[in-house]
Amino acid sequence: MYSNSSILIFTDLDGTLLNRDTFNFDSIKTFLNELKNKNIIIIPNSSKTEDEIIEFNNEANFKFPFISENGSIIHNLNFLSDEFPDKIILAKKVYEIQNIFDKNINQDLKAKCKVISSLTTSEQIQIFGLPENKLKNVFKRTCTIPIKFVGNNEEKLLLKNMLSEIGLDLKDGGRILNLGDRINKADAMKKIIIMLQQKFKSKPKTIAVGDNHNDLEMLKNSDIACLVKNNKFINKDLQIKNLIISKHTAPEGWVEIVKLALEKIK
Repeated sequence: MYSNSSILIFTDLDGTLLNRDTFNFDSIKTFLNELKNKNIIIIPNSSKTEDEIIEFNNEANFKFPFISENGSIIHNLNFLSDEFPDKIILAKKVYEIQNIFDKNINQDLKAKCKVISSLTTSEQIQIFGLPENKLKNVFKRTCTIPIKFVGNNEEKLLLKNMLSEIGLDLKDGGRILNLGDRINKADAMKKIIIMLQQKFKSKPKTIAVGDNHNDLEMLKNSDIACLVKNNKFINKDLQIKNLIISKHTAPEGWVEIVKLALEKIK
């Protein structure tokens, strides 16, 4: 349960807490347990699906809330207070997103958006870097559609602008693009913070940890922002207050910057 002394760490998973290539985090499990014992609440905030994050939580022995599909759904808020719901959906559902997309995007751009669930299993394994037995959880989506865009950068920008005009968004998580509502990880994070502030009459202290484009809004809206080293993400000139950048990649980089953040936030 949450208390006024709790610190909240909102964290991305792939490439942030989990090794980018192996998805392993065995080397930092002891540190995660130390944080839990200090009443620090770790809230995964990921583009992953509900089932994928449940699998991670089970492996990490977490009983914390989490946010799935790039801010679309908040799960297990009742772990923080019995008065909170177990689930809050903030985004449009997949069928709504697909209808809006189909009605408003021209055929030329549609043809460049390859829905990853329609690709061959071998192509999916190559894109996600996951074994076949883990792919089923990747596609159990409520509010986002993973796609592979095969056009050029100019066409990609055109698509993003068109989607913005019709209330949708295309989020870049590194491996894939996710077509979804105009909602992001920060929206879900702020929803949790507001609910806790209203109930407990004080604003919680927050740390956010990420490694890529779709984490930036979350980082900007936290007390302490942490960016894990990602060789595929150029992080120059980021206008984020209290930003800490790790020297190491995940998962060791996660420990490195969380330790520094905890020193600053006390």
